[in-house]
Amino acid sequence: MDTHSEAPYIHQCLLLIEKALAWGKRDSWNSYDFEKLSEVIEQRTGVRLSVTTLKRICGRLKYDNAPTMTTLNTLALFVGYADWRTFKQQLPLPSAETTSEAPASTTKVPAIPVTPPAEAPVTVQHRVEPKGRRLYYWLPLVITLLLVGYFLIAFRGKKSFVDPEKFSFKADKIKTEGVPNSVVFHYDAQAARTDSVFVVQTWDMRRKARVLKNQHEHSAIYYYPGFFRTKLLADGEIVKTHDLWITSDGWLALVEEEPVPMYFRKKDYLKKDRVEVDAEVLRAYNLSLHPKAPRIRFFNQRDLGELRNDNFTFETTIRNDFNTGSGACQFVEVLIQCKDDIIIIPLAAKACIGDLSLYFSGHSASSQGTDLSGLGCDLTQWTTLRVETVNKRATIFVNGKPAYSLTFPNNPTGIVGLQYRFDGVGAVKDTWFQSQGVRTDMPPI
Repeated sequence: MDTHSEAPYIHQCLLLIEKALAWGKRDSWNSYDFEKLSEVIEQRTGVRLSVTTLKRICGRLKYDNAPTMTTLNTLALFVGYADWRTFKQQLPLPSAETTSEAPASTTKVPAIPVTPPAEAPVTVQHRVEPKGRRLYYWLPLVITLLLVGYFLIAFRGKKSFVDPEKFSFKADKIKTEGVPNSVVFHYDAQAARTDSVFVVQTWDMRRKARVLKNQHEHSAIYYYPGFFRTKLLADGEIVKTHDLWITSDGWLALVEEEPVPMYFRKKDYLKKDRVEVDAEVLRAYNLSLHPKAPRIRFFNQRDLGELRNDNFTFETTIRNDFNTGSGACQFVEVLIQCKDDIIIIPLAAKACIGDLSLYFSGHSASSQGTDLSGLGCDLTQWTTLRVETVNKRATIFVNGKPAYSLTFPNNPTGIVGLQYRFDGVGAVKDTWFQSQGVRTDMPPI
């Protein structure tokens, strides 16, 4: 691949991403922003681009080689195009006088952050202001994009060549509870017109596996709990979906690593009154807090009945007493995991509230444009986080004080579990949900 010939298109793609994110110029992004971008891209496209890759693309790290086609295809998909080739064909480069601005576009650019499913993007219309001579440069591009949009809509309106009724698809877990867990996908794709048949394990497109249309089984391993909308693709179309729920078998603690996480033994982190990974547990597994602390994750994925994210109360008490070296800011994230949606609530030391991003079922806020100082606290002490939600109107409390309020836009959906993200060490206790007067406790044992 010719690095120089791709550079102008990469630049335009990054401008579109900047405009959709509304985080300011990418030159001002910090490492936390790149971590969040990696997560948002994964939610939208199913492909996880590493922080290092994103920094190289944005010119924050020196790297002489050209980006891989997988990386470019993912960026194009993120801003609403089928792949990199389509992006280049449908978005002609503007004149030299306008290359510092994001190009006008009628394509689907996601609102940020984005939640699954990736096939339901949010449309953001970019409007061109008629400012003198600039209009003459943009007019041909606008006309071209309008024509492209018309033909895309017309094409989508045509009847599909694929009849989903001729296909079948389901998934069976090997274990009822816990991870790692293997899944056997059973499918019938003999009606496909070509050999282009894939099983997609939803959020991680690296796990998209090509299968033979004349066979009927495909197996895969899941290393993390979660609610996954798996798919059968044939001839470029989704013909069947199957909801797959990988539960955690109670509380699960692990170190996030690629490609396989490191799991802690339950006896090492389950205490009488709390779930905890401390420095002593890390030493037992030959892990160190310095120079860079391990990424500790707690999960509790279980059947929570009719609990939904539009009307519920949630409370948990957490602690992270690692506040030296790379852990000075004590960043913590509490995730309430939903079917096809997510709630992410960040906490940090009071001095570090200037680098937080919150996401709540379609509502996003970052400290670059919102006062999130209420989410700052002394996490070396036990800190109580509480969420009260009534008819999609949510209020977040920290140690009994209102920290942030919002009304979320996404459709209500079921709650399926929790995830906690710590750097180095972490502890959780007194965790429960309540809805319609029914309280569900989540004790350590």
